[in-house]
Amino acid sequence: MNTHFTHVDPARQKPGSGSAEIPAKDFDLLLSGAHYDPHRVLGAHPTGSGWIIRAVRPLAKSVTAVFADGAQTPLAHLGHGFFGAYISLYDLPYYQLLAEYDDGNEVLGADGYRFAPTLGELDLHLIGEGRHERLWEALGAHPVAVDQVVGTAFRVWAPSARGVSVVGEFNGWNPQAAPMRSLGSSGVWEVFLPDVAAGAKYKYRVLGADGTARLKADPIAFQTEHPPQTASVVAESGFAWSDQEWIARRERGKPTEEPMAVYEVHLGSFARSEDGQPLGYREIAERIADHAAGLGFTHVELLPVAEHPFGGSWGYQVTSYFAPTARYGSPDDFRAFVDHLHSRGLGVIMDWVPAHFPKDDWALARFDGSPLYEHPDPRRGEQPDWGTYVFDFGRHEVRNFLVANALYWFEEFHIDGLRVDAVASMLYLDYSRPDGQWVPNAYGGRENLDAVQFLQELNATVHKHHPGVVTIAEESTAWPGVTRLTSLGGLGFTMKWNMGWMHDSLRYFGHDPIHRMYHHNEITFSLMYAWSENYVLPISHDEVVHGKGTLWSRMPGSSFDKAAGVRSYLAYMWAHPGKKLLFMGQEFGQSAEWSADKELDWWQLDGWEGELHRGILALVRDIGSVYRERSALWSLDTSPAGFEWIDANDAQNNVLSFLRTSAEGEKLACVVNLSGSDLSSYRVGLPEVGEWAEVLNTDAEIYAGSGKGNLGSVTAEAKPWHGRPASAQISIAKLSAIWLAPKHKQ
Repeated sequence: MNTHFTHVDPARQKPGSGSAEIPAKDFDLLLSGAHYDPHRVLGAHPTGSGWIIRAVRPLAKSVTAVFADGAQTPLAHLGHGFFGAYISLYDLPYYQLLAEYDDGNEVLGADGYRFAPTLGELDLHLIGEGRHERLWEALGAHPVAVDQVVGTAFRVWAPSARGVSVVGEFNGWNPQAAPMRSLGSSGVWEVFLPDVAAGAKYKYRVLGADGTARLKADPIAFQTEHPPQTASVVAESGFAWSDQEWIARRERGKPTEEPMAVYEVHLGSFARSEDGQPLGYREIAERIADHAAGLGFTHVELLPVAEHPFGGSWGYQVTSYFAPTARYGSPDDFRAFVDHLHSRGLGVIMDWVPAHFPKDDWALARFDGSPLYEHPDPRRGEQPDWGTYVFDFGRHEVRNFLVANALYWFEEFHIDGLRVDAVASMLYLDYSRPDGQWVPNAYGGRENLDAVQFLQELNATVHKHHPGVVTIAEESTAWPGVTRLTSLGGLGFTMKWNMGWMHDSLRYFGHDPIHRMYHHNEITFSLMYAWSENYVLPISHDEVVHGKGTLWSRMPGSSFDKAAGVRSYLAYMWAHPGKKLLFMGQEFGQSAEWSADKELDWWQLDGWEGELHRGILALVRDIGSVYRERSALWSLDTSPAGFEWIDANDAQNNVLSFLRTSAEGEKLACVVNLSGSDLSSYRVGLPEVGEWAEVLNTDAEIYAGSGKGNLGSVTAEAKPWHGRPASAQISIAKLSAIWLAPKHKQ
């Protein structure tokens, strides 16, 4: 393009002259990256006698203003990549800037510093109040059109920063190329950059309150580079959802009164390609859905999906809370993952980590040169166990960031639940802290009242906007009211992991059968508090790593006994009150501990002793089918009316027997023989006479058991036993469980 000077229409010209020179103070601030309002200097500005146009194009040889009518005005180089010109016009027409570089390259584009802020007063007010429930629509990088000019609006919260600029591949990562303006007292910095489109990589150059300039990833980035690279990526979704019926059905649901069996998955190690590489979101969706749906699971729970730099953290040290990890694809690929699972009848729950975040210098830590997202007092702001920072739950903008993040995953990715990690570490000020290393609350107690308020706000807001979803607390203490409504003073979670049940049951099953009679209380104690909260029974990833073993390796005895132990454990677990969660690999009794660096040991299904592992898998498939069909196993999980002991005290025989009851009054009896001896004539009390079908027998030959049982049914006679009006004599093999249901109700 010809870049010579062309005069504009004389009728539009003003008499007089002017200077485009930048005042010295402004120039110094721009050069140091500390100007709070670069738009006051750059762009087009009327003067008493015309207009001044200024632009910043580092490394450009020349810059020319090109007007809509073809007229051109060259801008003088003012030094350090800044250019300017005085134009004697009454009305300044639309113009673009043509930059020419030493290599002959020319770039023509609109002047982003001509435009008003892309964020309105209401947004700024809500951000300042910490009440912007759709914060992701206000902050972050958004492809937009402003006055028909296409580009990206960048907005970031950094209230203590001295200056902020956008750097990226579109401006050579030059910190002077795109300074941002501060929007009043909101703490938000903003700039609109024409021609920057989805896919562009960027960061913020933040000159902190401490005088140090740092390159920071966007706290509300919607996409990131593939780790170990750390840039944020401008994102725009083009995904078309097909799960409208699923969402409508979910909104009518009552999760505590419905079947819920959760298959917990780490995406990178469920299955891998032939060359050992992790599969993408779309490919892994089909494999997980086929497997989990085929086994009767109702939900899939994912270890944290939000971007994290260190794969060895399994996702629990998050740096980009609004971006699905790029390890497995794009944000739309993850949307496709969720959509596909919904099409297969599977809900999607995500592990979510609002308790703490890593200290990586390029991420949230000391974002604006001061403690911004983290609490300023290290006795509250650092987590010694994990070497991380703790969010400042008392700062309303930080609570807003986290609550909006939770809403974002429901809104933008249609997930069905959040399992909130490490809740206990949030609730207690002295969590993992010795005396003298923690600060009591205003009343002298150890409770973190700010965290309590945050969790209540989180749950109330999520359930208000998304009825039918679940929030699940990983909370290992006796904190009261975790699943009580916030209106009644509770934390408001839908459910809570029953860590006590998990520890007690695994400890009990780890004993040799000959010693179990001395530990009978370990297997019965959970029913003392089973309805104090709405519980999930978790056998999670944490129980199959770090030398703890697996369900298989925890069981005593020969391989045959180990397989029998796993089968009886799973049948006992699925019959016990509470929803279920099982980590991948345990459904076929993987013998080795889980490793995030390789796929599950699927080879065990066909290898040595493969029939034992196939038997466990077949049992889980049948348990899943029976569980879904029989509401006695789930409809009254949260009510004592759904459970009755038949005999809780037969420690001598290591036998448990109990009844489950549905909201409609249907019954299912569960008898578990955890001894090392078959019981061929064991009498068990039942609520009614007649034939009872053996709907499950974990010792059946199809599960690689010994085949001992009751030929499909038992007959209850009018012989009182265990305080029941009827009883039946049953045969139950060692290390096995049977489920019985009245045959007339089959």
